[in-house]
Amino acid sequence: MARATGAWGQLLKVDPLPVLASSKNAAIAFFVRRDLLGLDAGPVSTLWDLPEVRKIVAKQNPEGSWRYPGGKPHVRSRENYDQLETFRQVGILVEEFSFTREHPAMERAAEFLFSFQTDEGDFRGIYGNQYATTYVGAIMELLVKAGYADDPRIAKGFLWLLATRQSDGGWAIPLRTVGVPFSEFVDLQRHPKPIAPDKAKPFSHLVTGMVLRAFAAHPAHCRSAEARQAAELLAARLYKNDAYGDRGAVNYWERVSFPFWFTDIVSALDSLSRMGFCPDVPTISAALDRLKKIQRTDGTFGLRLMKNKSEDLPCWICLALCRSLKRWRDSTSRSP
Repeated sequence: MARATGAWGQLLKVDPLPVLASSKNAAIAFFVRRDLLGLDAGPVSTLWDLPEVRKIVAKQNPEGSWRYPGGKPHVRSRENYDQLETFRQVGILVEEFSFTREHPAMERAAEFLFSFQTDEGDFRGIYGNQYATTYVGAIMELLVKAGYADDPRIAKGFLWLLATRQSDGGWAIPLRTVGVPFSEFVDLQRHPKPIAPDKAKPFSHLVTGMVLRAFAAHPAHCRSAEARQAAELLAARLYKNDAYGDRGAVNYWERVSFPFWFTDIVSALDSLSRMGFCPDVPTISAALDRLKKIQRTDGTFGLRLMKNKSEDLPCWICLALCRSLKRWRDSTSRSP
């Protein structure tokens, strides 16, 4: 039976490797072997032919999108609903099956998402004509992971993100900084043009965490001074209320999803670990102590599961946390 070894396993109350290694989910078993045990799991492309992957790809439309089920015409257009659904499906393919642009379905999906990029550099439509800082970062994260890190359109997106930071170095939803409620986000008649942020207002950790995922995934931008500053802001806000009302209460830190969607404690630790932040940072240490307290006897965690509530979600969340812990162990072992 596989056992956690090294410093990362000691940060937990219960060894999570037995429950992860015994998963019947082929993708989870692959990543446990490769990412946690450091063993040869074979080419990741072997996951691309799994039945669940073929089922997702079969539903892709010719232009690269996936159709959103349902929707309300007064909230967003069919095309923009499909942008949201394509983001969701690409998240599954990239995060659960390590899809890259080498797969034709990923290439088609990327081009569909890029079709929503404006001349300014942001990806627009999910919030109507307004800036959707949240989804710009989240979409770019997936595209970077899928092999588009060097694409000039991604570079353009990073320039836009850097230009729209709040004065404190973090990000917020621009409409929120001027007091516009969510019900007006997509009101095209009331807000036909995007509203610029009031940069003097404070950052939102919800938004900053989603944007930071794009920076953390990028091999160059993850080392930038701007990303470091934003990461320090995020680290300082772990388990605190947001400055804005959207998912603003403390309990939202433990409402988690995988693939990552909004900012939660798992996605935040993932970004911070990718950027070299260590467990001895007081807020990170306190967060790990909290996770240790709510760890179950089987090694998974007592977090509230959101979005896709499949039976494998507790293991995906556990795997994501273990990856963060192992990054810290590996970075420590490389230190002089």
